[in-house]
Amino acid sequence: MAKGLFITFTEAQLLTLRDNAFAALSAGSQVVSWSDSGTSVGKTITLPTDTVLEEVNHALRVRFPLTYGAKLRHLSADLSNLDQP
Repeated sequence: MAKGLFITFTEAQLLTLRDNAFAALSAGSQVVSWSDSGTSVGKTITLPTDTVLEEVNHALRVRFPLTYGAKLRHLSADLSNLDQP
């Protein structure tokens, strides 16, 4: 479930995040970053790609509902005719 991590980002930033997540997904690799200073290497833990995509899509729907579709908040169905053949 999306938590709204990227709600304050601009549309351009959100689309860049989405494109990077799609690229990582299609490459089949995990995105990692590291710094090399002499002989030591540090690894930064990033959000999983599926979480990034979920958060970006949530932020796009919340910030730009006319373009990306508003989040569905209510669903109703008429089940009164189910017992009729």
